[in-house]
Amino acid sequence: MKKIKVRDDEPKVFKKNWKFCVGTGRLGLALRKEYFDHLKLVQEKIGFQYIRGHGLLSDDVGIYREVEIDGETKPFYNFTYIDRIIDSYLELGIRPFVELGFMPSALASGEQTVFYWKGNVTPPKNYNKWYDLIVAVVSHFVERYGIEEVLKWPFEVWNEPNLVNFWKDADKQEYFKLYKVTAAAVKSVHPDLQVGGPAICGGSDEWIVDFLRFCADENVPVDFVSRHAYTSKKPHKKTFEYYYQELEAPEDMLQQFKTVRELIDQSPFPHLPFHITEYNTSYSPINPVHDTVFNAAYIARILSEGGDYVDSFSYWTFSDVFEEMDVPKAQFHGGFGLVALNSIPKPTFHLFTFFNALGDERLYRDEEIIVTRREDGSIALVAWNLVMEKGNGFTKDFEMEIPVPFEDVFVKRQTIDEDHGNPWAVWKQMGRPRFPHKKAVETLRQVAQPKVTTCRMRTENNILRLQVKLTKNEVTLIEVEPVKDETYTYVGLDDSFITSYS
Repeated sequence: MKKIKVRDDEPKVFKKNWKFCVGTGRLGLALRKEYFDHLKLVQEKIGFQYIRGHGLLSDDVGIYREVEIDGETKPFYNFTYIDRIIDSYLELGIRPFVELGFMPSALASGEQTVFYWKGNVTPPKNYNKWYDLIVAVVSHFVERYGIEEVLKWPFEVWNEPNLVNFWKDADKQEYFKLYKVTAAAVKSVHPDLQVGGPAICGGSDEWIVDFLRFCADENVPVDFVSRHAYTSKKPHKKTFEYYYQELEAPEDMLQQFKTVRELIDQSPFPHLPFHITEYNTSYSPINPVHDTVFNAAYIARILSEGGDYVDSFSYWTFSDVFEEMDVPKAQFHGGFGLVALNSIPKPTFHLFTFFNALGDERLYRDEEIIVTRREDGSIALVAWNLVMEKGNGFTKDFEMEIPVPFEDVFVKRQTIDEDHGNPWAVWKQMGRPRFPHKKAVETLRQVAQPKVTTCRMRTENNILRLQVKLTKNEVTLIEVEPVKDETYTYVGLDDSFITSYS
């Protein structure tokens, strides 16, 4: 049994940088009702500050068109859809973390695309027109939302240009040219607008070094560094519908955060903010791991410790309304989302709500638990039991002593594990219905909720002693609050009369 003695004499700040941003599928999906149903749920229960997604400049959002007037081809900027999208974001209390990409087909130098929805990944055929497009878009945002608002929006240039899938030939020098022109365009609207990059994925951190050196040498503005982080290995099996991948341990992702932070610290811009604008276990939107309790237990340590190294880390993504590899083919299809189709919360959704319940003072933390104190003195802790081995068993026992400034306490525990808050497992019991009927959907929503247990306890000399058993891949939230007993105010109360009928 693991014994933990929590102290409260030297609390530390718990950095909730995990809450800064969340990812989304391409922005064009934001025109759909289910998308915003999911985002509303996420904002009510978690409340992210920013949202980032691809496709701002892709054809389905429709910003850039070219029209012929009096025999001359001229750009036409259409903000009908993007206004609707951003207005809806702001109404839900979430701001855009703007990714500037992909290339409008009318401005593209080639025909290479990525994803089912064909985002063009080639450089502009005319950099002057690209510059004018960025100026027009940013200027429109300022005109519509005001400069004080837009100054709070980061502008990130492109997405994973170190991969040939996302940037033609993964041409580093061509990306640097794109970044230089784009940054100049953004800053021409207002010099204090935030612009950054290079938004690479892992495995090419020399891009970070070269990018910052380029910005220094060429006097190119850069206000933040961005990168992505995943821990999945190459697929060991692929089918028509799924990728199956093993994962590195969570420490691998934390080491990625730490390594790049050190590279920035050693660069000509040592104090730049560092944003992980995508992270998850697998980089594939058809890996079943995303639907599991295991995924929640895995991500728990990232939420607990990631803020030590990065200014933000954005979970990819909030919803399974997502179409990189065509329209989803089943209720559970391995999608990235915190919320599955038909508005069914996944285990990782509850992980985020658990962390959202934590206080700002960190009293204790190790690789399996974080204990915090809230402003009102109540205690909230999250514990997890990640098991990367296959098989049954693997329970874990904790015995904790926690200082609590109350004598009489109410203890509430919420649990997700293989048997609770696990709609994916129930869906398998149903026979994996691709397109479940309404009754099945209602069942899945019911079983998607955490198990809740409560008790009333007494402290001893203001020390609360808790014994906690965690099952395989369980994540649990325990909240400890004072009891204000008002039983004495009920005249003639006689519970024995009621319990005699129970």
